[in-house]
Amino acid sequence: MANTTHSLPNDPVILKAMIATLEAENGQLQEDADRMSATLRAHEALVQALQLQITRLRKQKFGASSEKIEREIEQLELVLEFLEVAAASNADVVGADDASSEAPSTELSEQKPGRRRPRVSDDTPRERITLDPGEACPECGGDLRPLGEDVSDILELVTAKLKVIEIARLKKSCRRCEKITQLPAPSRPIPRSMVGPGLLAHILVGKFDDHLPLYRQNEIFARKGADIPRSTLVDWCGQGMRVLAPLIARIREEIMASDRLHTDDTPIKVLDPSRRARGIGKGIKVGRIWTYVRDDRSWGGSAPPGAVYYFSTDRKGEHPQSHLAKFEGILQAPSYGLQANHCRAMDAFSGYKKLYEPDTAGTVRVREAACWAHLRRDFHDVCATTKSEIAREALDRIGALYDIEREIAGQSAERRKAVRQKLTRPKVEAFKVWAEVQLERIPGKGDLAKAFRYGLKRWSSFTLFLDDGRVAIDNNAAERAIKPVVIGRKNFMFAGSDAGGETLADAMTIIETAKFNGLNPEAYLADVFERIQDHKINQIDELLPWNWKAKSNQAAVVA
Repeated sequence: MANTTHSLPNDPVILKAMIATLEAENGQLQEDADRMSATLRAHEALVQALQLQITRLRKQKFGASSEKIEREIEQLELVLEFLEVAAASNADVVGADDASSEAPSTELSEQKPGRRRPRVSDDTPRERITLDPGEACPECGGDLRPLGEDVSDILELVTAKLKVIEIARLKKSCRRCEKITQLPAPSRPIPRSMVGPGLLAHILVGKFDDHLPLYRQNEIFARKGADIPRSTLVDWCGQGMRVLAPLIARIREEIMASDRLHTDDTPIKVLDPSRRARGIGKGIKVGRIWTYVRDDRSWGGSAPPGAVYYFSTDRKGEHPQSHLAKFEGILQAPSYGLQANHCRAMDAFSGYKKLYEPDTAGTVRVREAACWAHLRRDFHDVCATTKSEIAREALDRIGALYDIEREIAGQSAERRKAVRQKLTRPKVEAFKVWAEVQLERIPGKGDLAKAFRYGLKRWSSFTLFLDDGRVAIDNNAAERAIKPVVIGRKNFMFAGSDAGGETLADAMTIIETAKFNGLNPEAYLADVFERIQDHKINQIDELLPWNWKAKSNQAAVVA
């Protein structure tokens, strides 16, 4: 500052001119700051409006116009993302998810509200860079003594790269008997193919889990120095899935042999050349992806979790009936309510009804456990549209059941049953009595009455969880398993054929089951591809996700 003062001119006129210039610059800076603040406020208001609009549309995206609403949601989400990025780029605080690079790591926990610091697995490699000021003081030259250190973290990406592994098999002849000796070539995941196990796993996970179309993967590999034609990528995917077929079949066999399953389904568009040839629509039909989930982690069960997926060309009831032809036990199926069809009384998907009927001997092979979360959504929709106090009370009563469930999550089945009998059953029985009273007070044809009648009509299914601690209160496990398909639809839009839909179901079966068991699916598949060609078929169970052990310790464990 002193040097700057000495450099100022002594002429008052020049000083006044300099001050005037600085004031003008400051005024311009203030105008720019005000304009930026106004822009940020406008962005924030628009973001809030878009979030509210998306929330409302999500509640409406059922029924005949669901596809149009879903496309509108996707466009709004894209606009919202651009706005959020623009707001972040103009924010005063840069890198709000982390502290300054010069701040101690202990300060990283003090974040802005609503911002989360990235969570990094303990298995992630770490590199330590030490900045040492030396042994001598830069001011006086005296000796420096250590007082401690300030440590901060930077999360960096080591870019993946391709490499060519050249296999050289030396031939040698015996000087005595002239016999030629040569080691056999190592097996490949796809015989006579150039693709390695790690690359093949990367391609499959990219397509079926990260939802990267193969033409995009072709561009990514080209940037890394290898132009792999899309047709080659298609062949590798198809042959890779054929190699995994025995493993996928064993996963399906194991999961479907359970005595408790969650199930759900979702639509997927499929190209249909026959419809195009006949001039029907755009040559696209709507198929279906079905999922069946075993997840006993909520009560500490010993059966490993997993998810099985099937594809069908339509939504006829014959498909779940075929999938569950040998199933005996409790099925937690979606309880479709008002949102499924506003024009008809509520009822479960009819495709499951036949499963719950007794056979010729009067034996009930499959028992239904209804989903309280779906019933709650029906009351929520009524409350949101009509502000009904009765619907609000229904939400509060159901919410009290979930409060108890949160307290017993992860406990044994016996403990869960005991708590439910003591605390939950009185609340459930009181809900039934209260619901029957409300039905006499409200219009019989309204949505609220339909919601009450729907729950009371299937009361035994809604109360099954009270008598069995292994049963969940809702079907959210299946909804979480079906979500990757919903996310993927935004990227691949439709399956290329019925065979493509079946391949998608196969790939999701092995990838999602690996994720259910805490594995990194790419590392898991890379190891499986490296070993499966030499693996005995009668020992295939060793490669199942819940039995698999990597060659390198914990190489594929997900954080």
